[in-house]
This record gives sequence, structure tokens and C-alpha cells, in this order.
Amino acid sequence: MIYFPPTIILRHRRENLKKCSLRGLEQRDDMIFLTYPTSPLPALKGYCVLTLDAPPLTLDDASLGLFLIDGTWRYAEKMAKSLPSPAPFTCRSLPAHFRTAYPRRQLDCPKPERGLASVEALYLAYSILGRSTEGILDHYHWKELFIKNHTLPLNSHLR
Repeated sequence: MIYFPPTIILRHRRENLKKCSLRGLEQRDDMIFLTYPTSPLPALKGYCVLTLDAPPLTLDDASLGLFLIDGTWRYAEKMAKSLPSPAPFTCRSLPAHFRTAYPRRQLDCPKPERGLASVEALYLAYSILGRSTEGILDHYHWKELFIKNHTLPLNSHLR
């Protein structure tokens, strides 16, 4: 069995859990949920943080742990600014052609055409890294639309 570092998800304390796309994943053994600003961050060396303006995530990054910031765009921006500097982690982005199925109502997204729901980003990252995506989208209301809009499996054309 291949070991992957646990995925760390930093969720803003004011995140509306009724609308949170990651809801239902909190009990997974391969994920650690932390609350911003109260939870201390672990060392992020050997982790990859997903951002919009970074080199694309590829299968070559498979050995890295995954760190996700979960919150509204306004909260996410504030949380990102609180990360250690200089960064002990690697920054990567998801390929720009992926689009969200989430019916976005926020107007403060810096690149709304690329703004994925957290669970969509997690699913795509796991797919790209060659990790099992089993169960990730199980509680996502727009699962069928998201899958329908994207050709899967992803690994064959993202290496």
C-alpha cells in the first residue's frame, strides 16, 4: 500500500457548514481538519498548497502532502496571508480549464471562472496525484454535474 501524507484542511471558523462542500469528510483517516485562527498549523514542509497563480499540480508532486484553505474568498485570502513566510511548502495550481459546478454567488472571487468549490479542488488534486477519490464527492450536491462537465480519469493527460 502506498502511503500519502494526510491532507490538511484549514477551515475558517465562520465557514457556514450548511454550505461547506467538504462537509462529511471530517471523519476520514486521511484528512486533518483545522480551524482558523484557533488551531496551530503543523510544519508544512513537504506539503503543497493550492493557489491560483502557481505552476500546475502534476503526478510528479505525488509525494507531497496536500494543504487546502477552506473558506469564502474573503476568508481564504486572509488565511493565506497568515501562512508562514518564507514558505516551507510548495505552491501549485489546478489546470485552468476546470470549472466549478457550484452555483457561485460571491462577487469577491479574484478569478471567478477558475474558482472551484473546495471539494472539487480536492477531488481534482487527488485525481492528478494518483490518489483514490473514493467517497470524496459522496456528499456533494453538484457531484453529477461536476463529473459530467469533466473528462475523467484525469491522470492520463495531466502528467
